[in-house]
Amino acid sequence: MGDIDNPWNSRPIDVHRWSDHPEVSGLCDRIWDAFFPSDQTSGPKPKTAFRHQLRVLILDLYVAWLEDPELCIGVSMSSNYWDTSSRYNAMHLSKKIIPIIQSLNESGLLDLAKGSYSGPFARGNRTTRVRASEQLRGWFAELEVSRNDVGRVAGEEIIILRDGKEANQVEYNDTDETHRMRDDLARYNAVIDRSFIDIPLLEEPRVEGVATDQHHKLTRRIFSRSDWLCNGRFYGGWWQQINSDWRSKIFINDTPVVEVDFRSLHVSLLSIETGNQLADDPYTLNDHLLRYMPLSLQRKFTKRLILTAINAASKDTAFRGFRDGYPADHEGKRLTNEQLERLLAGFLEKSPHMEDLLFADHGIRLMNLDSKISERVHRHFTDQGVPVLSVHDSYLIDYTRVGELKRVMASASEEVAGVSLPTSNVFFGLDEIEPEAEHLRDYVDWRQTARSEGYLRRLEEHEQATGQEIIPYRVAPKRP
Repeated sequence: MGDIDNPWNSRPIDVHRWSDHPEVSGLCDRIWDAFFPSDQTSGPKPKTAFRHQLRVLILDLYVAWLEDPELCIGVSMSSNYWDTSSRYNAMHLSKKIIPIIQSLNESGLLDLAKGSYSGPFARGNRTTRVRASEQLRGWFAELEVSRNDVGRVAGEEIIILRDGKEANQVEYNDTDETHRMRDDLARYNAVIDRSFIDIPLLEEPRVEGVATDQHHKLTRRIFSRSDWLCNGRFYGGWWQQINSDWRSKIFINDTPVVEVDFRSLHVSLLSIETGNQLADDPYTLNDHLLRYMPLSLQRKFTKRLILTAINAASKDTAFRGFRDGYPADHEGKRLTNEQLERLLAGFLEKSPHMEDLLFADHGIRLMNLDSKISERVHRHFTDQGVPVLSVHDSYLIDYTRVGELKRVMASASEEVAGVSLPTSNVFFGLDEIEPEAEHLRDYVDWRQTARSEGYLRRLEEHEQATGQEIIPYRVAPKRP
């Protein structure tokens, strides 16, 4: 057994892994027969066979090893955690997983770092961390099993309700509304799953530590504070975890995308509620308030500060949250309270109607409103079988449908907020250009990019897995 030097290099266990690949079955049977005596299978018959529970664990360790050999998975060793009747446990893993983990560790197949607990909400609290040992990694290396051979079990819950303290998942009774949301999201996920979403420049599907492959596309809708009116945003797609520059390089079905966003969405929504409408960008202030700093950076800091203030319950919390959002060597980390007060005053001078709306914990409610806009955008394109990628207040779509997306965003925001909210986009869509425009072909050529060998290989694998040919948009030749 090896030592786990960095237990924070981890992610939670994924209890919905599954594969019927014969080599996976063979490895798991070999482990079970060698390390688990028959008396461990005694007792009441479980909903999921103990061997199958072992397989879920081994598969998640295998996926973690493929992603990063040092990556750990966090797992609770409390028997109270493993509720076989939970809607969030589609494979019905039981507390039996605890002695399975212990036996694997004692047998030298798992490295393990015990969990720590310093008290409620302490930053140092963490679950037990496990990863494949050197011996198990050697067995993994012998498998002729690709990442594409590991799938997910059916019935995984995608409508998530969390509490307001430690973001624990909360059980709930289904209603007509939760059934509708789940059905809508399942249809949306089916469209996304069939779509090839990738970045052509990448030889390996990874951007700054974020996996950008076809296995990180599942979207869930998450509500907070045990309240269906709090949050409700859509989470999960890898495109949400990369910056806007990298997002602009995404291709959907081998076609470039355009990202369209709502301008100053949460400030706009609060302004509408007070009977005001924004005339222009609220974050571009009238004065150069931080004189040593470029105005573009001042705007970014102002935007971050105001969005933090909308979410915070107090000014002190907002200022701390602002600085906590930046790494140690970032300029934003060094801004003083006096400088933040200056930016705040400049913002309120331009938008005085916002003064009583800051530091009042409005963010969680506004997230619920923007999630209702997103579900309408999703539904429109899902009905057509067209993939659209949401990033909370912005959406990416292939560049043949940008004008349509902007019309749908306008309609959806009017339904939810009573006003058609303004949008912006850096690149334009082909459906916003006259078909005979002379610069159309130049723009199409400019948006194209070289396809790496890795990208082309992933595209071919996707076509084989889905049984469909990806046909990218092509400009018709000019008339003679």
